[in-house]
Order: sequence, then C-alpha cells, then structure tokens
Amino acid sequence: MADGLRFGPLTQSTVHLCVDMQRMFAAGSAWQSPWVERTLPTIVRLAERSPDRTVFTRFIPPIDGRDMPGMWQTYYARWPTMTRRHLDDSQIELLPSLARLAPPAFVVDKTTYSAFSAPALPQWLAQHRVDGLIVTGAETDVCILSTVLAAVEFGYRVIVVTDGVCSSSDDTHDALLTLYHRRFSEQIEAAPADEVLAAWPPA
Repeated sequence: MADGLRFGPLTQSTVHLCVDMQRMFAAGSAWQSPWVERTLPTIVRLAERSPDRTVFTRFIPPIDGRDMPGMWQTYYARWPTMTRRHLDDSQIELLPSLARLAPPAFVVDKTTYSAFSAPALPQWLAQHRVDGLIVTGAETDVCILSTVLAAVEFGYRVIVVTDGVCSSSDDTHDALLTLYHRRFSEQIEAAPADEVLAAWPPA
C-alpha cells in the first residue's frame, strides 16, 4: 500500500539508505530473497542518482553463533552455515552493481537487524545534517522494518521505496506496507522510485 510523498518534495539533505543488498541474500544462499534480482535495478537507479548521498549497510554474521548475546545464539543455532566460520567472505560483499559505487557511497557494517545498531550510521547522518531517508533493500519485514522504526525514533522523514524493498515472503511484505499506512502515516511514507526520484533535488 502506497500513498506517495504526502509531505511534498524531498530536500537536498535527504539520503538514500540501502539495507543489506549483499551476495548472501541473492540466489543460491540459505538466506536468499527471491525478490533481490527484481528490485536491484530500481535500487541501482537510486544509488547512481547520487552515490555521495547513498549509504549501504552490510549484515555481518559472527564467526560463531556463540559469540552473540542471548537469543541470537538460538538464531544462529538454526542457521549455522550462515556464520563466518562456514560462509565464504565474498558472500558478505555488496552486490557488484552496488559495490562499484562505494566510494563515494558510505558503507556501514552491522551485526544485528537495524542499521542504527551500528554507531557509525547515526554519526554519519548527524555529521552530514541529514533530514530524511529514502529506504531500499532487504528484507521488508526484518532489517528494513527494524531500520525504519529506528529512523522514526530519531525523527527522520522516512520514505520506503515500494519497488525497491524485497522480502522472501509476499504476505509479510504486504502486511508491513499496510502497517506503515495505518499506524505510522504521519512518520512513514511509501512511494515508488519514479516518484521519489522526481522529488529528490540534486545536491
């Protein structure tokens, strides 16, 4: 469900935040999201528009699940092959069509779902006086959800690009877009990439 940019054009201080578009979420991985390839061209368009106003996050699994606190150990007991003890290092890298844009795009590594769990992100956003976030990436109902709610807490204008987020579950993807519309309509907007690009002025 998308209502478009209800609060008008974006500012020059709006940044594209692309979450976890990595090789390990593409085809052939235990964590593959079938939509990655479908949404990638849209995400590339946004990133190419202004690489210096783009931030990529990478989800970095632990070497061993027992290195993580609490219920993360249970999580990695379910996914032992996705720890770095078993995962090839190349799988952590951004997808090639995005990796070529960094730098000037900024890359933030994180070990949990929210992009804001990495101190480097809020520091960079504050340093660059960012006032809004265009959010793309994977997955709508996990890391995107956690990141978007954290961005709301920080007071950022948040725009979820409806054709630039992906999930391995159609049902929960749709449910999250409905949640943003019904429960966060004053803080989260959802719009397609064409509308976002038309409203995002050059730096």
